[in-house]
Amino acid sequence: MSLANLTNYPYPSTRRVIMGSQGAVAASQPLATIAGMEMLLAGGSAVDAAIAVAIALTVVEPTANGIGADAFALVWDGKLHGLNGSGKSPQKLTLQNFAGLNAVPKYDWRAVTVPGAVSAWRTLWERWGRLPFEKLFVPAIRYAEEGFPVSPMVSLAWKRLEQNYLLLVGKEFDFFKQVFFPNKRAPEAGEIWHSHAHAQTLREIAATGGESFYRGNIAQRIADFAADTGGYLTKDDLAAHQAQWVQPISTNYRDLTVWEIPPNTQGIATLIALNILSGFELARYPRESAQSYHLQIEAMKLAFADVHKYIADEPFLKVATKDLLSLDYAAKRRALITEQAIALAEPGLPKGGTVYLAAADGELIVSLIQSNFTGFGSGILPADTGIALQNRGYGFGLDLQHPNHFAPNKRPIHTIIPGFLTQGDRPIGAFGVMGGAMQPQGHLQLVVNLADYGLNPQAALDAPRWQFVCGSTVLVEQTASKEITQELAKRGHHVLQNPDDFFGRGQIIYKQERVLIAASESRADGLAVAY
Repeated sequence: MSLANLTNYPYPSTRRVIMGSQGAVAASQPLATIAGMEMLLAGGSAVDAAIAVAIALTVVEPTANGIGADAFALVWDGKLHGLNGSGKSPQKLTLQNFAGLNAVPKYDWRAVTVPGAVSAWRTLWERWGRLPFEKLFVPAIRYAEEGFPVSPMVSLAWKRLEQNYLLLVGKEFDFFKQVFFPNKRAPEAGEIWHSHAHAQTLREIAATGGESFYRGNIAQRIADFAADTGGYLTKDDLAAHQAQWVQPISTNYRDLTVWEIPPNTQGIATLIALNILSGFELARYPRESAQSYHLQIEAMKLAFADVHKYIADEPFLKVATKDLLSLDYAAKRRALITEQAIALAEPGLPKGGTVYLAAADGELIVSLIQSNFTGFGSGILPADTGIALQNRGYGFGLDLQHPNHFAPNKRPIHTIIPGFLTQGDRPIGAFGVMGGAMQPQGHLQLVVNLADYGLNPQAALDAPRWQFVCGSTVLVEQTASKEITQELAKRGHHVLQNPDDFFGRGQIIYKQERVLIAASESRADGLAVAY
């Protein structure tokens, strides 16, 4: 992509191209972005900035992540490193605890796995942090203690979640409702919300370097609350957890190398789909054409069919990752694509609540994602902690023939995926799109927009999107033309046009020689800053 592309504004909001050369931060919440910039301007690294953003997001966007979340990261420091910060299922929870059920209950202790975000923050900081660990918590503690005005998109998400959480009955949910629905309703946009319990817990995590969360006072409080309310997490589960360094997986698409975290995430779906698409000359067709949409949708369907069937925690895989990423295999799958839509089973990956952020300085580029899964997560919050526990266990299946079936001490398949781009031995940038099964589809569309259509980073985010749902059903953003939706329908797609909140929310930091181009899309409250 050349600098000339930056003067091309094909979509209304793409005139907002943010550039700098020293550092950049992009996140889904302006207050979180500012927290990251505070660290960069204080002499911190991009990792310091990213961690500060991640911690702040647990406060200012609690509808999607929290202290009880999981996290994944890709970090460039001259080469690319992957970190898997997801937790495992409790050792004392067995399949017998699911007798009579055909799915893991969403708002239930049985959906709670060990939270890994805190360990991810600490592990990243130990390797690349420059500032004191406690300093990274200062903005988040300030927001939690003094309060902050709830942003418009977060208030909408909070309002939609009222019916899910306020109706939960049981003492395990009482403290959660007191913290997040203190007036038995969601806060309005612009209303000041705070959580002293959240601030107190963050202060203790900061002071102990995260040790209290896994082996100290906080761990004991989580375990005691679980024991008192029918939960399964124990101090041993928490103490056994640690973030894991992993080798990122990749594929070459046009002149870019696209990187993802390996299973237990669904990132491989993006790579499989790109391998299939690589055999088509997509740029022959206009970006806003039914043929371009059709080929991308069909490639994604085939990729999801593989993910749904084969992907699980890596030790439980029955098909090797390298075999799924084989170009010979991609050619066989590509041969299944015709001018008509293929009807396939649904991806089987529910919509989730997630935050994505990117940060860069002169040496490091960070792609980080964290999530409680569905909204606030399980609806379970240990007393007086502010820790909304995730419900990642909901991602398990209960079919013993499937590699992603539930088992004790096992990671479920994760929807959350940070992305990264390189070109030869040069970093091109960090990117991500949030939103359950939309995430690999958003990754695919962003890469296509950059590689096939030469869009600038902001335009690549803002361009109209589609989302494959199940069978032949496809959601198409309202900004797409009627001609495209009509032609897709003629090809056998069941097309529905829907509001923007079905199509994910993303950020990107794109490195072009010394220039950092930061973007946060118009579908979120986000902010990108560079200097």
